[in-house]
Amino acid sequence: MNQQQAQLRTVNISRYVTPLREGGSLPAIVEADDDFLYVLKFRGAGQGVKALIAELIGGEIARKLGLRIPEIVFANLDAAFGRTEPDEEIQDLLQASVGLNLAVHYLSGAITFDPVLNVVNPLLASQIVWLDCLLTNVDRTARNTNMLMWHKELWLIDHGASLYFHHSWDNWKEQAQRPFVQVKEHVLLPYATELEAVNETFSQLLTPELIGSIVGLVPDEWLQDPSLTESAEERREVYAQFLTTRVQNSDIFVKEAQNARKLLI
Repeated sequence: MNQQQAQLRTVNISRYVTPLREGGSLPAIVEADDDFLYVLKFRGAGQGVKALIAELIGGEIARKLGLRIPEIVFANLDAAFGRTEPDEEIQDLLQASVGLNLAVHYLSGAITFDPVLNVVNPLLASQIVWLDCLLTNVDRTARNTNMLMWHKELWLIDHGASLYFHHSWDNWKEQAQRPFVQVKEHVLLPYATELEAVNETFSQLLTPELIGSIVGLVPDEWLQDPSLTESAEERREVYAQFLTTRVQNSDIFVKEAQNARKLLI
């Protein structure tokens, strides 16, 4: 497992291709100056930079644990971009998102994971359930799996609804040690029979140093909030401590997942 300092590339958005209107925050397919297509997550949409922070941290933790995640990049949006966009809603979104955004590589030809048609082995299912319990990801249900099949392999996308402690912030220490009760709705829970083995492996791999390197990717400008007294570095440390605490107490959320699974089978 590579625990070197994590890094992300930075691209500049050159062309707006099409909105993805199935997403509540209007993500879009865009082209960047490296000639690749990306799904752009806008800082001016919905939950703002908090969704980008959760996307970045959640996605990179998943990658470090060996799960398949499309490449995540920082994406610059110029102030002149989109001035000719005829859709007023999209133009407002573009203007509110000038600066540094987040994007993930577009998996052309990928299809949405279907739990009826696609079989997931118990180990992989357990790994994904463990990850989502760690991240408190409420958005991997049968209604919205946030998984894709691409070249016959399962890929994880969209972790923006993770780390929901940061929407209230004050009681993060308490939330870090809570079970993840929403796991009962996880689309892969029925197949997650290897949670104990995964817990032993992943809790050892996800060291405080590795967590720190991933959280260190979050730009200072995304952590600055005039409504809070903490500095960007202090808020970064909260993310690291929240995740480290959850790993250290992972038996709590594993037990919750196992109990929820027993009610399903």
